[in-house]
Amino acid sequence: MSLHTQYLESFLRSQFYMLRMDGPLPLPHRHYIAIMKLVKTGENNWSLPELVHAVVLLAHYHALASFVFGSGINPERDPEISNGFRLISVNNFCVCDLANDNNIENASLTGNNFGIVDSLSELEALMERMKRLQEEREDEEASQEEMTTRFEKEKKESLFVVSGDTFHSFPHSDFEDDMIITSDVSRYIEDPGFGYEDFARRGEEHLPTFRAQDYTWENHGFSLVNRLYSDIGHLLDEKFRMVYNLTYNTMATHEDVDTTMLRRALFNYVHCMFGIRYDDYDYGEVNQLLERSLKVYIKTVTCYPERTTKRMYDSYWHHFKHSEKVHVNLLLMEARMQAELLYALRAITRHLT
Repeated sequence: MSLHTQYLESFLRSQFYMLRMDGPLPLPHRHYIAIMKLVKTGENNWSLPELVHAVVLLAHYHALASFVFGSGINPERDPEISNGFRLISVNNFCVCDLANDNNIENASLTGNNFGIVDSLSELEALMERMKRLQEEREDEEASQEEMTTRFEKEKKESLFVVSGDTFHSFPHSDFEDDMIITSDVSRYIEDPGFGYEDFARRGEEHLPTFRAQDYTWENHGFSLVNRLYSDIGHLLDEKFRMVYNLTYNTMATHEDVDTTMLRRALFNYVHCMFGIRYDDYDYGEVNQLLERSLKVYIKTVTCYPERTTKRMYDSYWHHFKHSEKVHVNLLLMEARMQAELLYALRAITRHLT
């Protein structure tokens, strides 16, 4: 995260506040929730402030897991190592060795199976699509009916990106051989099968949609969380805005590039996977800007982070710098956290009314 110092400062402030500053939950409870990422109240009665504090912690650490696994800083099993674990690396460099960032970025240009020419043409094609979409947006806006159709299409397609242990988008040899063998943690949990499930079953004609305009973070979630858990709303809002607007106006080797369209596509695609729709966004842009391998990476990182592999990380945007891919992971992390908060806070709001 220190590759993006402005964001890191905001992240650390919010995390410190959740874990150490005054709040509804006792300190030991906060850390237990952070470790287990699971709340079962049983016979205990939780006050609303305690519940909101717990929800914020859960959303924070669920999303943080996506960043940790997506950035490759988790231990991966290796039978050739005596302790059974090794640190995942990008090319020949450890991704957490931030001092070598320039070397990591340079290595990423040559350390994969794709030639520099292919990577450059891929980059140029992406920038050309961005330019064309901007021109089309200025010439004629899509109707609300058309934008609704495009969202429903993207939402349904997202259900087929990853399912269970199978990666549908790639041959067996590309990903399955690179799967992480996770350690057995079943002894620590009551329900070992508990995990992410798609918000709708495949084949359903009418998939549920969470209309963002009906319950937004800015107009609803922020005020509720701030009322029940003082000041955390300001810290979370700062963090969301920071990552959404963070830009260096670069794309790989190009400078002075407006990346707003690309950042919004990444953020909104995560929300789309969770059934959240923005009426003013044309989801046709997602298909134009996010290649299939990137969609697989996004779905895996946000929904099944423990299955993320180095090969997935290397499979998209081959010519982009390592710091830019970390930026992608920051966007995915915050979009995932905000999506979880929107659902949880909306449920609490309904309970109150």
